[in-house]
Amino acid sequence: MPRAKRGTGRRDYRHKTMKLAEGYFLTKSKLNRSAQEAVEKALKYGYVGRRRKKRDFRSLWIVRINAACKENGVSYSRFMDGLKKAGIDLNRKVLSDIATLDIAAFKVLIEKAKAALPSGTPLPKTVEA
Repeated sequence: MPRAKRGTGRRDYRHKTMKLAEGYFLTKSKLNRSAQEAVEKALKYGYVGRRRKKRDFRSLWIVRINAACKENGVSYSRFMDGLKKAGIDLNRKVLSDIATLDIAAFKVLIEKAKAALPSGTPLPKTVEA
């Protein structure tokens, strides 16, 4: 009989894979090779998803701020420009919460942003081809 030199490494490796693959469908939770492939793919998607989540939330916050701005007669970009010029440094997450939970406070922010913008400034014209 040949001498086994791997110790518990092989079993530990497979056990870890099978533990991660619990709940997967059919062979993906029963056979090591299928489970290993499924686990690797799931971990890759998880890595990508954690980065994508940040993008998705920022997009959601912008949509909420834009909707609240439109209700008060100003565009999102003009509002953000006005806040920057007024020296109000709030991130989009906080602005989104204010816009959805405290409408009166958001109106105050809009007034401050409008006041910081030069009055009568036309919007930039688009170049037509």
